[in-house]
Amino acid sequence: MRKTLAKPFSTAIATLLKTPYLPNSHSSPSFFKPPYSTFAPLPPPEWVHPFNDLSDLISAGPKSGLQPSPWVPKILLILQNTTLEEDLSVFCQKYLIKLPPSFVAYILKQSGQFPNRADTAFRFFIWAGKQKGYAHSLECYVFVIEVLCSETNFDRAKLVFDDFKSKGFLMNSSAANSLVRSFGNGGMVEELLWVWRKMKENGVEPSLYTYNFLMNGLVDSMFLESAEKVFEVMENGKVKPDIVTYNTMIKGYCKWGNLKKAIEMFQDMEARNVGPDKITFLTLMQACYSETDYNSCLKLYNEMRDKGLEIPSHAYSLVIGGLCKDGKSLEGYAVFENMVTDGCGSNVAIYTALIDAFAKNGDLEMAMGLFRRMENEGFKPDEVTYGVIVNSLCRNGRLEEALEWFDYCLRNNVVINAVLYSSLIDGLGKAGRLEEAERLFEEMGCARDSYCYNVLIDALAKNGKVDEAVNLFERMEEEGCGQTVYTFTILIDGLFRARRNEEALKMWDVMMDKGITPNSASFRALSTGLCLSGKVARACKILDELAPMGIVLESAFEDMMNVLCRAGRVVEACRLADGVVERGREVPGRVRTVMINALRKAGNDDLAMKLMHSKIGIGYDRMRSVKKRVKFRTLVVS
Repeated sequence: MRKTLAKPFSTAIATLLKTPYLPNSHSSPSFFKPPYSTFAPLPPPEWVHPFNDLSDLISAGPKSGLQPSPWVPKILLILQNTTLEEDLSVFCQKYLIKLPPSFVAYILKQSGQFPNRADTAFRFFIWAGKQKGYAHSLECYVFVIEVLCSETNFDRAKLVFDDFKSKGFLMNSSAANSLVRSFGNGGMVEELLWVWRKMKENGVEPSLYTYNFLMNGLVDSMFLESAEKVFEVMENGKVKPDIVTYNTMIKGYCKWGNLKKAIEMFQDMEARNVGPDKITFLTLMQACYSETDYNSCLKLYNEMRDKGLEIPSHAYSLVIGGLCKDGKSLEGYAVFENMVTDGCGSNVAIYTALIDAFAKNGDLEMAMGLFRRMENEGFKPDEVTYGVIVNSLCRNGRLEEALEWFDYCLRNNVVINAVLYSSLIDGLGKAGRLEEAERLFEEMGCARDSYCYNVLIDALAKNGKVDEAVNLFERMEEEGCGQTVYTFTILIDGLFRARRNEEALKMWDVMMDKGITPNSASFRALSTGLCLSGKVARACKILDELAPMGIVLESAFEDMMNVLCRAGRVVEACRLADGVVERGREVPGRVRTVMINALRKAGNDDLAMKLMHSKIGIGYDRMRSVKKRVKFRTLVVS
């Protein structure tokens, strides 16, 4: 006789719906085993779709007649969990559903709602692929790669793409455009070119959109030659370059440091009636500014105004900043007024640049007027602004006012940077207030840089405290602050002034051993000291040693002649001039001009006039059958 059920049927069904269906589990509910084996098996999981088709019903939904399936928000909610894989499996087993590729692709498109977008999308993609009887569609791969690349998760994007390549999908236009954009923005050139080849193999005609993303990817990865080839294909094909294409190429040339080529591309686009936009001009202006070609910045700005284009605030900053660096404070101020008139807001950096420019040109009143105007307009000066103000006052000999501003900064908790400290130390040093300068140096509230050390070393050396300067130089090295060519120039000059010539020469050797390249100022300090101590030949020898290193100091001989003439050592200056001509280092005419100018600067006008009206240096005397150049030394023996 059949054994009766221990529970009513309705109770058993309720229990079943509350218990996850685990077909592979060894701990299945007891009602799946005898004596309940007479129950019909559960139906297989059903593939659900992301939309319900309501086209035949009256609905307040979208005009398309499609609205998301009720499963969509439930799956999106589960993806908020940290244990999303386990939760998805339990949910799908409980409700006997599976998610087809169309559903997975739709969910991946909604990835903006994911808490950790790239990680969640990747984990969901991997989980979906493990469903029985499931295979990712082309769209699934495209959408997950798009998410991963947009979140700069390129390692996972590459893993997904490697799997994608093995599936043999036929490429279509939509997928190609998305992949080209993703890989282009991510700089994944190898993947980008693979997609490009597949497009050709599958007969997918690239659109302007595709070309532009391809070129952007190549340019960002510095494959500029490949980008040029694509550009040529566009010029000769059906799809012609547009403003985005030209801007991409101009960006590439500017990044490559080829400003000339960028300008040529700019001129070519205008010749082809492709009007440049503000991005074109801004890209070129940024490149010109980086190359310190401030005049070209100004020309591009004026052209923008002539074309009636909107001028971004950064473009104004570049033009004003460039003019200020070029010492053209009035021109910079004129552009500033245009900016205000055009309704483009100013900022602290622009005001600071103008204040600095006017102060360096000696117009401190205008500089301070701009400072007050900046405050009146509600801009709060930063540490750079205060540094500029203090530096300007020190440079103009208004040290007490500079110290007042320093006290103001201390009282108002303004951050004081190294520039402000350096300016004050320099000002105090030049005023001979060495004790105050040293005390301020020791009390600095920020890290000391090489400039801070240099201004104090300079002050000590010029006030005859060479030993203290050398000690500070050694301390600079101990504290790990890099010594510059300016540091060595100060000390070489100070040691020679103190008649410590051998120490000065050793300092030069230390500089060379450290790999610090000498400049005109450092060699001038060395050659001046050697010339004044009667060691002209030693200076010439050191100069000869620099040439094989690629160090060419154009004004070296001119500086030496000036020093010798000022010191009244005209004979040695003439010998030096003869040596320069005999060794073929300079053309005789130029040496003669340099010598005349040196004599005039030294106040020796008589010899300068004699040299000017003679054949010395460039003329010849015939001794019997031999034609010899008239040497400079005849200037003082005749």
